[in-house]
Amino acid sequence: MEHKLSLIILGDCGSKIRQIHLSRKHFICWAVVLALFASGLIYAFVDYIGLQWRVIDKSIVERRLAGKSEEVVQQRQQIQKFAEEINALKNRIVSLDKFENRVRILANLDPKGDKNPLFGIGGSAPEDLDAKTDLTQSHKKLIKKMHQQIKQLEFASQSQQSSFSRLIHKLEEQKNMLAHTPAIRPCQGWVTSAFAYRQSPFTGKREFHKGMDIANQIGTPVVATADGVVSFEGTDGAFGNVVVIDHGYGIHTRYAHLSKTLKATGESVHRGEAIGIMGNTGRSTGPHVHYEVRLNGVPMNPEKYILN
Repeated sequence: MEHKLSLIILGDCGSKIRQIHLSRKHFICWAVVLALFASGLIYAFVDYIGLQWRVIDKSIVERRLAGKSEEVVQQRQQIQKFAEEINALKNRIVSLDKFENRVRILANLDPKGDKNPLFGIGGSAPEDLDAKTDLTQSHKKLIKKMHQQIKQLEFASQSQQSSFSRLIHKLEEQKNMLAHTPAIRPCQGWVTSAFAYRQSPFTGKREFHKGMDIANQIGTPVVATADGVVSFEGTDGAFGNVVVIDHGYGIHTRYAHLSKTLKATGESVHRGEAIGIMGNTGRSTGPHVHYEVRLNGVPMNPEKYILN
């Protein structure tokens, strides 16, 4: 005899009590169906939760990728900006090199030429970097070229610095030489005898006048025509009271017939500084200054050394 299972269903107060009679076989079938249904619901719920997590993970990954992409774009923009700055720096160095050559020409110095190439072997500036590479493309080639040009620019900047140091030294030397080169009149007045052959006012014979005579009133200040050191101060025969200045570079100037000297031997003087007073000492026909310029002991025309 087959056993049956009875299910009693209780309702609200006053409602009928229901009974359902199931055989063992039917009960097992319904239990299996319910278990499968519950398992399906659990699997669907778990799968749904997993799907939601995967969606969340995908969203996080996408945001990270977007951030990385934006970061890569910004880095590539910075690389392009650096490339443009390298091009600008290179152009400035080339401009400085050209400016140095112009200064050398104006200062009557030899141009640099190809003896000291600015950018090393070859000497020519490298081509400008292409800073307009698409932001979606790799910048490896651009970065490699940037590294190469940075090394070239480093060499060029060191070369330019060394060249400017030499130029400044040359200009300082030239400035010093110009300061020690006669360039002004020793006094106010009019030229009564030039650097040329003349008839001697004392002998009447033709002789070469080795200086320039400038006449004015006694008491007219006489100034040094360039920086130097007084190498002689005193009386020198027919020249009367004399001051001789050694300007270096083989240049000497002589100021003769002074009524009074204002500097002593060994004193330093500067261009335009008073060294004596015009007079009529020595063999002279009137108040004047006999002015001489000698280069390595050879008399030179003083007119060529007067710029004012």
